[in-house]
Amino acid sequence: MNILLLGSGGREHAFAYKLSQSPLLSKLFIAPGNAGTSQFGTNLSIKADDFQAIKKAVIEYNIQLVVVGPEDPLVKGIHDFFLADDVLHSIPVIGPKKDGARLEGSKDFSKAFMVRNGIAAGKSKTFTADTIADGLAFLKTMHAPYVLKADGLAAGKGVVIPETLAEAETELKAMLLNKKFGEAGAKVLVEEFLKGIELSVFVLSDGKSYKILPSAKDYKRIGEGDTGLNTGGMGAVSPVPFADAAFLKKVEDRIVIPTIEGLKKEGIDYRGFIFIGLMNVNGDPMVIEYNCRMGDPETEVVIPLLDSDLVEIFIAISKQKLDKIEIKIKPETAVTIMCVAGGYPGDYENGKVISGIEKVQDTIAFQAGTTLNSNGEIITNGGRVVALTSFGTTIAESVAKSIAAAETIQYDGKYYRRDVGRDLM
Repeated sequence: MNILLLGSGGREHAFAYKLSQSPLLSKLFIAPGNAGTSQFGTNLSIKADDFQAIKKAVIEYNIQLVVVGPEDPLVKGIHDFFLADDVLHSIPVIGPKKDGARLEGSKDFSKAFMVRNGIAAGKSKTFTADTIADGLAFLKTMHAPYVLKADGLAAGKGVVIPETLAEAETELKAMLLNKKFGEAGAKVLVEEFLKGIELSVFVLSDGKSYKILPSAKDYKRIGEGDTGLNTGGMGAVSPVPFADAAFLKKVEDRIVIPTIEGLKKEGIDYRGFIFIGLMNVNGDPMVIEYNCRMGDPETEVVIPLLDSDLVEIFIAISKQKLDKIEIKIKPETAVTIMCVAGGYPGDYENGKVISGIEKVQDTIAFQAGTTLNSNGEIITNGGRVVALTSFGTTIAESVAKSIAAAETIQYDGKYYRRDVGRDLM
């Protein structure tokens, strides 16, 4: 089977790594891919949301399955595009159609979906520029800190958490009146801040049945001790120690099942990953957000724990036979540490030559922001550069391996957090 994987980050390198292990795979193509994905298949110089170029590639390379990594193509309707095309309609796409992708593409829709289906989440209201006076009044009924979310996609940067009422009022005005996040912030959710420990649970759905993958906890802040600016993710741990069988049973009963049943009830044929961002509030799970795809760097920590054939899983999803297969998980703890560019998540420079990746031992180096220069050298090409995933019987053992790998890799401005997983030890 020839497979086309869309995306260019560490998530896609992890998918390529796992897909390449399947005897069912004939050829793997990645659009656009990065320097790491080229180890497992052929990179195509095509943007993940260029639907016409993707169609041409699917025909040219006899693609029989498409796996969508990032959210942009899903929210823009890549799955719908395939179904509506006379040539492409029979080719399975792993990732929801536009109606299902609204779980991530619209925070307002997502929150309303939770309310309609009785899914535990913080209270919130949505406001526009026309109703900003109501929004400012609503803020005064809330307790600090405050959560403000742009309704649409904002490249992972559309959430702000002001510590004071004055800051929250300023941020709400900046988002709604000054278009801080562009059209993504045309609507803004003002949401209750949930106090607890954050984690993520990942669900595979074929539109009828579901399977739950290992839980993970990622580390968003740039600085150690969870300080500084938010990033796309500085590392992750899987499985999460406090997410024991009793807690995960609550997650399944109170959140996963109502989500799957709610999608079916609303006529949404959802085939792909559902990322559920949760807060453990005094032992009870509450939803922070949905994503319509796997997270990054969570993919790099969860997917390598699979002891099953990923191609077989995706085929089962496409045929709505997910309930017929068993998904096996390795009995280990995985830790990912992300090496980033100097200055990230602010201004940073690309084009720094990377050395030492080939010397990494006992760790998988998933390349995220990399490309090849004219000399064939791997160079930096993004804020988050390399995700280093290690396995062990304990978090401490896995962390030690990933830190050793981070020290082995060299490039100008390299930075990483040494405290990933420390709070869980």
